[in-house]
Amino acid sequence: MPPITRRNALGAGLALWASAHPLASCGAPVSGTTTRVHVMGTIHRRHRTSADYSLAVLKAAIRRAQPDVILTEIPPSSVARALATFNETGKVDEARTNVFPEYTDVVIPLAGPEGWQVIGTAAWTPEIAQNRRRALAAIRQDPRRADQWAEHRAATRDFVRALAGRSDDPRFVHTNEFDRLVATSREPYARYFDADLGPGGWTQINKAHNALINAALDRITGQGLSALVTFGTAHKYKIIESLMQRSDIALEDTRALFE
Repeated sequence: MPPITRRNALGAGLALWASAHPLASCGAPVSGTTTRVHVMGTIHRRHRTSADYSLAVLKAAIRRAQPDVILTEIPPSSVARALATFNETGKVDEARTNVFPEYTDVVIPLAGPEGWQVIGTAAWTPEIAQNRRRALAAIRQDPRRADQWAEHRAATRDFVRALAGRSDDPRFVHTNEFDRLVATSREPYARYFDADLGPGGWTQINKAHNALINAALDRITGQGLSALVTFGTAHKYKIIESLMQRSDIALEDTRALFE
């Protein structure tokens, strides 16, 4: 991996949007060596159809964040090919990356002109995904676990109703209320099925994602860089929980990027 360097020096007068936000502090005073971090929830294919959270809206918000590095929901092993195919042909040709228009249409095409580095921090593998599908199918068809499956599905339905058409509103998505709703909706899923799903379970896959995210942040710590973490909206609260344990970063208010 090439060295990550600072594009723009962090001056003493740098404005921190999140100074009054409950997620805007990780316990350490903000200094010229603190890594500024935005955690941005994405809506994947719906960026192409949503008026409120379109690819153009996403692009403008990322530019406002002025990241030096973007940590992505792409496996580390896939990033090099995704970048190489775009550099060679002007189009991303990598199977996992291609399902995410936030990367194929925004992050990767702008990486060169904007000067940010793209880093893979997703722990998903085809094997994990396949094993999860099989395990969930077995659970769903097991009459002894019908009550567990029903509770999980009810929590999912309650979540959809609670969103009330706001699931693609970036100003709502980046709130504590949204994160609480996601956490509540995932609780039965994790409680009943974590053991069956192994590395693909809600708890374990988020731990694995966070391990890669934290490793990437470890590599740039103390340099005063700005990092943008981009994952699907459901993962956002787990990422924030993990990053709140760090004393070398300042978590910024991502909602302000969409004002």
